[in-house]
Amino acid sequence: MTSLDYRTPVLVGVGQASERIDDAGYRGLSPVELATAAARDALADTGADPVSLAEAIDTVAGIRQFEISTPISHSPLGRSDNFPRSVAKRLGATPARAILEITGGQSPQHLVTELAGTIADGGAEVALAFGSEAISTARHLAKAEDKPDWTEHVEGDLEDRGFGLRGLANRQMLAHGLVEPISQYALFDNARRARLGLTRDEYAREMGRVFAPFTKVAAANPHAAAPVERDARELVTPSDRNRPIVDPYPRFLIAREQVNQGAAVLLMSVARARELGIPEERQVFLHGHSDLREQPLLDREDLSSSPAAVLAVRHALEVAGIGVDDLATFDLYSCFPIAVLTVCEGLGLPVDDPRGLTVTGGLPFFGGPGNNYSMHAIAETVVRMRDRPGTFGLVGANGGTLSKYSAGVYSTTPAPWRTSRDAELQAGLDARPTVPTVVHPDGWATIETYTVQHASGTGVVVGRLDDGSRFLASTQDEEMLARLGEGEPIGGKVYVRSFGHGNRVTTTAERMDELFPRRPPGFRDTYEHIEVRRDGHLLEVTINRPESRNSLHPPANAELDEVFDAYFADPDLWVAILTGAGDKAFSAGNDLVYSASGKPVWVPKNGFAGLTSRESLPKPVIAAVNGFALGGGCEIALACHLVVADETAQFGLPEVRVGLVAAAGGLVRLPRAVPPKVAGDVILTGRRLGAAEAESYGLVSRVAPAGQAMTVAREMAAAILDGSPTSVRTSLRMMAEADGIADTVEAARNPSPALDDLLVSQDAFEGPAAFAQKRKPVWRNR
Repeated sequence: MTSLDYRTPVLVGVGQASERIDDAGYRGLSPVELATAAARDALADTGADPVSLAEAIDTVAGIRQFEISTPISHSPLGRSDNFPRSVAKRLGATPARAILEITGGQSPQHLVTELAGTIADGGAEVALAFGSEAISTARHLAKAEDKPDWTEHVEGDLEDRGFGLRGLANRQMLAHGLVEPISQYALFDNARRARLGLTRDEYAREMGRVFAPFTKVAAANPHAAAPVERDARELVTPSDRNRPIVDPYPRFLIAREQVNQGAAVLLMSVARARELGIPEERQVFLHGHSDLREQPLLDREDLSSSPAAVLAVRHALEVAGIGVDDLATFDLYSCFPIAVLTVCEGLGLPVDDPRGLTVTGGLPFFGGPGNNYSMHAIAETVVRMRDRPGTFGLVGANGGTLSKYSAGVYSTTPAPWRTSRDAELQAGLDARPTVPTVVHPDGWATIETYTVQHASGTGVVVGRLDDGSRFLASTQDEEMLARLGEGEPIGGKVYVRSFGHGNRVTTTAERMDELFPRRPPGFRDTYEHIEVRRDGHLLEVTINRPESRNSLHPPANAELDEVFDAYFADPDLWVAILTGAGDKAFSAGNDLVYSASGKPVWVPKNGFAGLTSRESLPKPVIAAVNGFALGGGCEIALACHLVVADETAQFGLPEVRVGLVAAAGGLVRLPRAVPPKVAGDVILTGRRLGAAEAESYGLVSRVAPAGQAMTVAREMAAAILDGSPTSVRTSLRMMAEADGIADTVEAARNPSPALDDLLVSQDAFEGPAAFAQKRKPVWRNR
């Protein structure tokens, strides 16, 4: 055997552990304890001495539990701060390397592939991968008086790879309730049903038909969380136990996450296996593998399929040198029907293939232990390969929203390590065309796919405007929900309108106006969070939240947006001043206390204070900064035409210090308002600029004595009011037009329609006439 042969990776041991809270021997094991139990079984499964094996482990790799899979996850009973080493410590292992893998159901197969490659390259000799969930126990004991404390600190290095959530969600998805995977997958299944031209009942029967055989496998699996055989009709028929969750899924068709399960796989080089006395009949080889990634959900051309998943399976078979017909077993990831159906469709594999599509019973019936399900699939596949030497088994592991797919082909037949063409294939997947998306859609549109979340009575729609751009919208309108709940909504016309709190969709434009009456610009008599004062042609607006340093939350932002709509629409108002109540702060930006409360957080379409994203500010707005202008407060000031600063004022963008960024224009406007190096200093370090320094860079128009910002702002407004309002507006417009032209001469020559409009205005005649007559002009503002 050559040196290369000695480094060939091989799976030598697998183990599983589980318990149900109604079991007679239920112990309430923690995730660490479940993973340890599975790992001990994996060591024993090799047929060699477990103590020697544990001492030989040089690498441990753990799969993330759900409670550490996102930034907002919670560990109700505490957790280990080094999950891989907690398990290793209990085994008596002292590995040189410990890995905590990224989030996603692809993780187990990805880790096995990676570790096998590392062994083949000589970077490791003995590696143990494992994962577990104790979600059922955690929920069962969370409120118990004598609840356990699973908190644990373990010394040692940890290669924490982070959450790996990039591309799996965006602000649009969050704003429209498209957060949970169940709703996202429902979009895919409904899109596939429409593409195939099936009715709701026909597609339900197909979903039931694909999952009914899974229940039979689960019923015979001692580790299954729901070992009950059910027929296709029962799986899709709503009942008290099988309530509708989201359209088209009742409860029986979705992954069961409330489980207590763990699984582990032990890999090593062939040479090390021989040294440790592991019998050849226990050894299973990874013949083929592939790891590919799909485009972000809203970018995909076709929401009814997953080319990346199909390609990953095909390529794994190609690397193994076999075809679909050569496989003896399958385990296709089955969190929802579409995850199985899209792979079957892509491979030409019948859903009732006599070989079966699962070796565990699938996520809805065996259980979906967080990110670790496919570790159980690998363990079951290894057992079956040993029982049927020389045959091949496929494991397909899916992560995200049909986002990340890892496939592996296993057999007892010895095979050298083979590399894949994943990088080449991924480049091709990444180069595919994408669908343009629009954040603020308005007008008639066509439904591309949809779902209805039954608990909240909310419909979520993916639609296309007439130009082909894609958008997200939601609805709680009874008429629209009725449309989504019967017949074939996909392909039908709907009406969409965008708001600061999100996009809403209705059956007609008339229905939209009925539900969301258009508000003509105008002022109220009173406001809750701001004060408004008119003085001739001058408007003064005061943010009146001094108890929170005039920080802004959605209600305050909405009032400011409404007021500035009214200001820009009112021909008798020519200048506006914006300031903050008290002498401490102009505005401290976003109200972080409100944001942390869990209440919906949104900003008007026109941006922070109704100004930072407004398409244009056609009339002058002066910021009277009387204290702190931080974060969003600084961004508001940057959006205003003129800034008067109290000599005690301070400007800053401290977002990086709280894990955010100045996304309301600060990252764009500040580098254009001050020298780039200064802007970088302020943005990246959170450094504040005093009034004098801000004035020296041109960020501030004028500095006022302490307590006199409004006085100076009013003087500035009076000077503007002495001029022609038509000329002022024309000047603002022409400056804005020239802003996008780099060449100065070209910008100066720019033929502006605004100038043509000014030349035929009454003010253009009144100004020279008043000058000639030595009198004060009487501006007509037209």
